[in-house]
Amino acid sequence: MRKLVDLFNTPGFLLMHVACLLIIWSGISRVALTTCVGLYVVRMIGITVGFHRYFSHRTYKTSRTFQLLLAVLGTTAAQQGPLWWAAHHRDHHRFADTKNDPHSPSMQGFWWSHVGWILAPQNQKTNYKLVPDLIKFPELRFLNKFYLLPPVLLAVSLYILGTVLNRYSPSLGTSGFQLVVWGFFVSTVLLYHGTFSVNSLTHMFGRRRFQTNDDSRNSWLIAVITLGEGWHNNHHFCPSSERQGFRWWEIDVSHYVLQLLGWMRIVWELRAPLESRNGAALTATQMILHSNGLAPAVYPTTSGEEIG
Repeated sequence: MRKLVDLFNTPGFLLMHVACLLIIWSGISRVALTTCVGLYVVRMIGITVGFHRYFSHRTYKTSRTFQLLLAVLGTTAAQQGPLWWAAHHRDHHRFADTKNDPHSPSMQGFWWSHVGWILAPQNQKTNYKLVPDLIKFPELRFLNKFYLLPPVLLAVSLYILGTVLNRYSPSLGTSGFQLVVWGFFVSTVLLYHGTFSVNSLTHMFGRRRFQTNDDSRNSWLIAVITLGEGWHNNHHFCPSSERQGFRWWEIDVSHYVLQLLGWMRIVWELRAPLESRNGAALTATQMILHSNGLAPAVYPTTSGEEIG
């Protein structure tokens, strides 16, 4: 039986898409376009480096202060709070491409895996049992409860910035309204579909280097769009690895950012991928340990081989 979608269960998600039509009246400027791209990249880093590689998989360590900064940055992407995001992603790894996977294209089709699951009432709550390592932080619980606060503050800030630029530098051709439309609405929708393409497309198209117990695939195109998340088969083979591009030519911008932060001693103990290129598909137990950040960084070499 197919899961049900309620199109009006999350009105903000739909309104965000409709709001993109405001570009008809806002016009465009170089400042607006730069803001749109810049906030896409910065907030994608909040999702990949923060929500995914840190909160979901604990692939590195950092201070409590920087942990909060990552949580706030990721929450500005308007993809709910860090605990909700991490809990659902851990569920995905526990049940990847089975009937209990929150977003499997092989089980429910492309539409469900891309956006349908977000609109489903059963996926709105946070399963706190899956994030026991995170709920001990009151600031994370606060952000998870009031997840609309950071994106609203971002939109207000953009309006103020655009208004100031319009008054003191009118030659830039921008305004508060224009910066909100391009810097918030358009940028956020692009961010939605960039992120969601990992849930859908990288379980449908691409190459499978490792024989994992799911349909995960590697896609260089998705890796570019998502700053490294497209090496999804690599990731499902070794979820506890901070780096998802295992080969030198597998571009992983999020890994480069974490390397830089490591050199600055803002983050540390970045977990490495499997040392051996040959390895059997991870067992279900290993998958669960990996997805909860409890497994060792490197497994002993086992029988098996690459398939790509």
